[in-house]
Amino acid sequence: MQRAIITVVGKDTVGIIARVCTYLAQHKINILDISQTIVQGYFNMMMIVDISALDVPFGEMSSELSEIGEKEIGVQIKCQKEDIFDAMHRV
Repeated sequence: MQRAIITVVGKDTVGIIARVCTYLAQHKINILDISQTIVQGYFNMMMIVDISALDVPFGEMSSELSEIGEKEIGVQIKCQKEDIFDAMHRV
């Protein structure tokens, strides 16, 4: 299984989760775990996803999600492959 970490941060608004999840479903990305909180109007979500069946290159998916965040829903969306994320956050 190939996994990735997706983070979404920004001002809370209607439809953030729906828009991100719609994109993931369209590209055969399965959500394995999801956590989201809203603190004083700021939205924060972290997802662990399975990208084994991803139907576009990872870089393209990451860029498209970032663009959706910035242009459509006003949030920052970042994607990292799990092994890179783990390597960056080792103590």
